Amino acid sequence: MPELAALAEVVRSGFTESVHYGSAVGLDPSGRAEVALGQVDAPVLPRSSAKPFQALACLTTGAALDGPRLAIAAGSHTGEDFHVRLTGELLADYGLGFDALACPASWPEDEATRDQLIRRGEGPTRERMNCSGKHAAMLAASVANDWDTASYLAPGHQLQLAVRAATEELSGEKTAHVAVDGCGAPLFGLSLTGLARAVQGLVLAAPGSAPRQVADAMRAHPEYVGGTGHQNTELMRALPGAVAKGGAEGVLVVALDSGHSVAVKVIDGSPRATTVIALDVLRRMGCDVSPAAAFESVAVLGGGVPVGRIVTAGRTRP
Repeated sequence: MPELAALAEVVRSGFTESVHYGSAVGLDPSGRAEVALGQVDAPVLPRSSAKPFQALACLTTGAALDGPRLAIAAGSHTGEDFHVRLTGELLADYGLGFDALACPASWPEDEATRDQLIRRGEGPTRERMNCSGKHAAMLAASVANDWDTASYLAPGHQLQLAVRAATEELSGEKTAHVAVDGCGAPLFGLSLTGLARAVQGLVLAAPGSAPRQVADAMRAHPEYVGGTGHQNTELMRALPGAVAKGGAEGVLVVALDSGHSVAVKVIDGSPRATTVIALDVLRRMGCDVSPAAAFESVAVLGGGVPVGRIVTAGRTRP
């Protein structure tokens, strides 16, 4: 893979067992690419890293979103009871119930909640799906504008056109490819550099502006962006002022309040090293990420105890 970069290594007992290849880009506050590894200008599918831009479109088209509601619209929640409760309240305010959600039924990502549901004899539901907060916000925007709610996931629906416009404006790019995300929503491809530029635009927007409201809600309520023990949630708590949003297939964006931003795409689709890689890119740009030292590597276990680490490629073996 000559055009991709070796981004992280899985080192077990001093032996490099696996290598994650991909691309990563780091932008300084002016938008200049200070770090560029791999194919940073090639199109990627941002997956759930695009949720902040989808939330922005819902907000600007009239959905009453603020605080936790705006954070869950921009998040991939873990399906805990407080996530479901908030999603239900948002839908109810617009005269809708969980049956209006077009995302697929799913078990919650939070294991304790899933185990509790199993003990109660309950199964997967749409409201437990990690995208249900986003879908509720899309439905709210549709009701607010008297748009059809049955077809809100169609790429030509007014709400999805607004999402596409918001993504293109923030990224400074035209959509490279239109796909269908795992939750059924349209997904607008853009370059990794464009993705980093888009999330940077949220944190550098003027206070009180709609993009800044999205960033501020995510930072103030990280538990609704992820959930209990979720890495995005814990990373934002470790780095106050940071916005972090991961996506499926090895995508992650992080933007600091300084305006430095990073976007990562691991080509094998694994997310296990994305935070390690993102922090390394930020460090290369001179950013102080020491409060997040716990996320700079991931333990490799043998017999239930650490015998190695997942580290950025080229670092000294543990």
